[in-house]
Amino acid sequence: MNPQPKSFSAKPAEARNERTWWVIDAEGKPLGRLASRIATVLRGKNKPTFTPHVDTGDFVIVVNAKKILLTGRKLQQKNYVRHSGEPGGFRSESYGHLLERKPELPIQKAVKGMLPKNVLGRELLTKLKVYAGPDHPHAAQKPQPLSYS
Repeated sequence: MNPQPKSFSAKPAEARNERTWWVIDAEGKPLGRLASRIATVLRGKNKPTFTPHVDTGDFVIVVNAKKILLTGRKLQQKNYVRHSGEPGGFRSESYGHLLERKPELPIQKAVKGMLPKNVLGRELLTKLKVYAGPDHPHAAQKPQPLSYS
């Protein structure tokens, strides 16, 4: 009788040593498709060593966030909403205005919604670096371009 194959579980220290840095150019890319690709890499689901309860993902740098593509009339119709908790504290802003004011926020919000809602998800979000323009300060980490497909 054959013994059961051993299942693999990544150790946090091993996963930290194997992290790499990726850079993605967001110019002309649809927001949702880009966010799902980023969430996959942050979580580590693209690696054979994926373990659900361990951070096995990589760092992701997104450049040209202000040139992200929102299809249809979403720039005018899609709204970013928040509430301060006070009476009359509801605020709404179209994504067109949000992209002018804080171009990094739509990508961060989209990726955050695709990550787990727990301590691990908040830890994964710290590995996402989003920049409005084409420059980033992470050249020392030697990021590689991430293929978008």
